[in-house]
Amino acid sequence: MRGWFITFEGPDGSGKTTQMQRLTPWLVDQGFDIVTTREPGGTPVGEQIRVILHDCANTEMTSEAEILLYSASRAQHVGEVILPALEAGKIVLCDRFFDSTYAYQGYGRGLSLADLRAITGFATRGLKPDLTLYLDIPPEIGLQRRESSGEALNRLDREALAFHQRVRHGYLDLIEAEPERWRFVDATGTLQEIQAVLRRIVIATISCS
Repeated sequence: MRGWFITFEGPDGSGKTTQMQRLTPWLVDQGFDIVTTREPGGTPVGEQIRVILHDCANTEMTSEAEILLYSASRAQHVGEVILPALEAGKIVLCDRFFDSTYAYQGYGRGLSLADLRAITGFATRGLKPDLTLYLDIPPEIGLQRRESSGEALNRLDREALAFHQRVRHGYLDLIEAEPERWRFVDATGTLQEIQAVLRRIVIATISCS
């Protein structure tokens, strides 16, 4: 039996990575076989590409080069990690997937969504998430969180506020266009409150299968 593919999306600083890390051991305790991964990255090849994409020194990178690098990482990720895990009946939790491409490179950078969908379909072999959890937060609050976290800001973190506002708008458009796949979660609450919501959503979804 094919497994479940669950992705986590949201603006920078939404807390999706932390929430996915908290959800994983809880699902394991419930008896599920879990694989956790992330984009860009998830494989040795992908992690090398991630370094290039996030390096603040790469200010001359064009939007077209950026999307092709993300897609190269994704193609390796799907073939090496995600599809084999799903075929083995496991639940894959992924920190970002192709919706980030549409939000960041499509709405944020202004690249053609039609072109992005064509590139993405090739890179993913047509794979789509079964469930996408969107953690929503105003961009200005998310960026403040990132800056106060003590973690180094990457190349995209350093984009202007207007860029991050376009990204959030893009996510909301994507949700409106495909509401059956998405679950909207207010990420302005406490870690415990948000985690409780995510657990209810995931268990309810898996239980209906």
